[in-house]
Amino acid sequence: MKNRDGNRIVLAILIVVFAIYNSIIYTKNTSASSAPLLSKKGIEGEKIWQKNNCTACHQFYGLGGYLGPDLTNLISNPIKGEEYAKAIFNSGIKSMPKFNFTTQEKNNLISFLKEVDRTGFYPNKNVKFKSNGWVSIKYK
Repeated sequence: MKNRDGNRIVLAILIVVFAIYNSIIYTKNTSASSAPLLSKKGIEGEKIWQKNNCTACHQFYGLGGYLGPDLTNLISNPIKGEEYAKAIFNSGIKSMPKFNFTTQEKNNLISFLKEVDRTGFYPNKNVKFKSNGWVSIKYK
């Protein structure tokens, strides 16, 4: 009987500690300002991206489909950029369909891709592995 009572006391203490810990963590006022927010045009571009299921073929940061290229840094790519992207949106190439987007839709998609591009590099060649196992990454 003593052993059962001891287990119940330990369990009760763990539950109280867990409740206190969660109340501290989840009621703390934190600012989401560190996360980049999308502009109004960026949000509209994201809606177009989602409506047309672009992630089925394309990736951001290597996540998504593998039929098309990763578009994380398409806009800042010196060989490609905005005009290249706008041309591809409507004409399509290889297995990419023609979408016939309006000028406004293309501009919104470009805004979305610009804002994704600002979030970092992929693949990130500015990574240094430290001898202690930590990794130092350069972000945009």
